[in-house]
Amino acid sequence: MMWHEKDLLLISNPDNRRTAGIQEARRQMGMKPATVLSYENLLRTWRRGGGLAELVEFISPSPLIRLDAPGEDWEVERGLLHLGATDYEGFDGTVLSTPSPSFEGWKFSSPNEAISSVKRSPGESFSAEAALTLEQQWGRIYAPAQWFRGWKVCLDRIAQEAREVWPGVQFWNDPDEIGMMFDKRECQLHLMRQGISVPPILPSSEPIQCWEQLRAAMDASRMHRVFIKLACGSAASGVVAYQVNPRTGAEIAVTTVGMETSQGQTLFYNEGKLQKYTHPEEIRTLLDWLCAEGAQIERWMPKAMLDQRVYDIRQLVMAGQAGHAVMRLSHTPITNLHLRNERMLPAEAGLNESHLAMIQKAALDTMLAFPNSWSAGIDVMLTSGMESRAYVLDVNPFGDLLYRVRHQELTPYEWEMKLLRKEPVRHA
Repeated sequence: MMWHEKDLLLISNPDNRRTAGIQEARRQMGMKPATVLSYENLLRTWRRGGGLAELVEFISPSPLIRLDAPGEDWEVERGLLHLGATDYEGFDGTVLSTPSPSFEGWKFSSPNEAISSVKRSPGESFSAEAALTLEQQWGRIYAPAQWFRGWKVCLDRIAQEAREVWPGVQFWNDPDEIGMMFDKRECQLHLMRQGISVPPILPSSEPIQCWEQLRAAMDASRMHRVFIKLACGSAASGVVAYQVNPRTGAEIAVTTVGMETSQGQTLFYNEGKLQKYTHPEEIRTLLDWLCAEGAQIERWMPKAMLDQRVYDIRQLVMAGQAGHAVMRLSHTPITNLHLRNERMLPAEAGLNESHLAMIQKAALDTMLAFPNSWSAGIDVMLTSGMESRAYVLDVNPFGDLLYRVRHQELTPYEWEMKLLRKEPVRHA
């Protein structure tokens, strides 16, 4: 199946820098602008009983649809919380919850049985009506499990309606696969099944939904240092580097999450900088919330270092090719660039060819696990020591927003459009 320079429908937030970047790249490459449909307009149309067909008209029966990140827009966030509400008319009561498979050493057993459905959501929630009237509190993290349910409903509905309207529609990244990439629990288990090296998951016979269950699982497995990641988080939202002294029981949690008590309720925020918690009650409150909302819990692995800083690499993969890459260096365990960590190109850092090849292979192999998607930013780490190994940390379906880096003298979006115009072969 081939892609021609056809109508491109971009479903996004129109004022977002991603949308602007794509449109500028198409202009630079001599391509006509994408037709932009805002998530806000789409969600509002669904609420009044309409659908995708009335919002976009294409002459071509087979447009190309690119779904971009839905973040950084309050109206869209409220709309997705509305879709994910347990009293929303389409809610069927099923919530994905992922217990960790058991393992011996670093070999996992029965990963295919590691995802189960449970009929409850223990985290924060809002009614469908209340979600639409929420007032924005800057930085607050609102009901992430509910938000993710809404995002999944959105993805599923876009896919269904688009295929009904345009029989030959093609997706830049398949909506089902976007949903899988977004859920760190499901994504890492999927990669593990495909033979991709990922950090070992904390073993537990049941879903870990609170601090007490977390500590019991850590003690049982003697895994005293873990990363706890909000299952559907991005940009380090809800990431905690957590360690316990096995002899004294002393705890340390390093995270971007801030906490505030208001009218007897603890609210959680993205602080934009790292917080360090050592008080047991604060840590318990933080981890109770995080586990209840759904968390990926994995071994905290020692990353390779450069000049006393740990690093990992965001590697962009497009159409089966490894392109732009950025190193993220930090004196802390969390390397995300928006935390003012240092960015560096692999060539600037003197990363040797064998290590770069190892990273690119891990990223390319990862994209093969998503045969109906064309691009993603793959976060890869190398272990420290003489015999480094590459491990995939995250798969970001919108991971092409990379600044000040070029490949073949092109920005990431220009490179994408160049490959698109060359009619790359798509997997069926």
